[in-house]
Amino acid sequence: MPTLNTDDGVKLFYEETGAGTPIVFVHEFAGDHRSWEPQVRHFSRRYRCITYNARGYPPSDVPEDFERYSQARARDDIRCVLDALGIQRAHVVGLSMGAFATLHFGMTYGYRALSITVAGGGYGSHPAQFKQFQEACRENAALIQREGMRKFADTYGYNATRVQFQHKDPRGFAEFIGQLAGHSQLGSANTMLGYQVRRPSLYDLTAEMARIDAPTLIMNGDEEEPCLEVGLLMKRAIPKAGLAILPKSGHGINLEEPALFNRLLEDFFHQVEAGRWGARDARSTVPSLYGPSGKP
Repeated sequence: MPTLNTDDGVKLFYEETGAGTPIVFVHEFAGDHRSWEPQVRHFSRRYRCITYNARGYPPSDVPEDFERYSQARARDDIRCVLDALGIQRAHVVGLSMGAFATLHFGMTYGYRALSITVAGGGYGSHPAQFKQFQEACRENAALIQREGMRKFADTYGYNATRVQFQHKDPRGFAEFIGQLAGHSQLGSANTMLGYQVRRPSLYDLTAEMARIDAPTLIMNGDEEEPCLEVGLLMKRAIPKAGLAILPKSGHGINLEEPALFNRLLEDFFHQVEAGRWGARDARSTVPSLYGPSGKP
């Protein structure tokens, strides 16, 4: 079983498939390395695909202290994956929790990114939702600690931004729920308390996002209301950002609409590699109706 060591001594499980330009896939809270299977099967024909389990997700280590989980740590774990595998630069693709880590990687280590893809990112960042999101994370951690992962999967897994997947692909959704139910109780609770609760709102990071030089693709489902305005915020803040909205889609868009997700991502990679994904022309920029607060 292949593992690598982070710079704070945590072992991370990883898998590599294919050869060529590297792509690192960073999973969401409810997923793990298996969540990227539709992408690995597609992109490994021409790319070197790396997936890994975040800390707290066996067979990666599960640190007992929640202080060892944070937004900065998730960001730096991406760098540790690159370092351990001898990769100087890669396309980095993240979903949800992994999208936050990918975005922060772009802010801090953008020179290591051929591109970044932020999919289903921004949940809980809007000022109107931020405190509610933090409280929900604390409640989710308490539920996990009290009732275990099966009970948590049977509630969290069926929320308003997941049912689209259930309706479109019942078999795939059942597999997703089964995998979520099998996650570490301690690791999931610590991820909620150490990472999710404490991650900053993106509305407080617009200046940092404006300094991202890496080509950036933002993708959201149009039925994931908590992320739509945040997607626009990122699009407006990041100079080389493009925004794709998948119709009639929820949160886990890489599993829910794998063919469309892969097509958009592949076209993005091709444009980046051809040097055709630059900063937007100043002539196309018009003043936003909304300021950093999200209010007119």
